[in-house]
Amino acid sequence: MDITEQIKPISYLKSNTTEIVRRFDEEDVGPMIITQNGEAKMVVISIKSYQESLERQKMYQERMALMKLLALGTKEIEEGKFVSEEEFFAEMDKAR
Repeated sequence: MDITEQIKPISYLKSNTTEIVRRFDEEDVGPMIITQNGEAKMVVISIKSYQESLERQKMYQERMALMKLLALGTKEIEEGKFVSEEEFFAEMDKAR
C-alpha cells in the first residue's frame, strides 16, 4: 500500500474514528499518519501491529545483550582472564 494514502488530517481521524477502528480490526491497513496544520503529529497503528513491534523490540534487545556478552567473553579470553576446563570442573566439585 502506498504510504501517502495513509496520511490523513486530524479532522479525518475525528470524523471517521469508528470506520478507522473497523478497518484496523478487519484488515492490515498499516500505520496511519495523522497531521495537524500540515505537519505529521502522530502515527496510529493496530494493536496487533503494536504488539508485533514490541516483540521485535524485545528480540532486538535480547540479541544485543547476547552480542555484548559474547564481545565481553571474547575480550576476557584475549586478556587471558579464563580458567581451563579442568580447573572449572575441579572448582565445581569442591562446591558440592
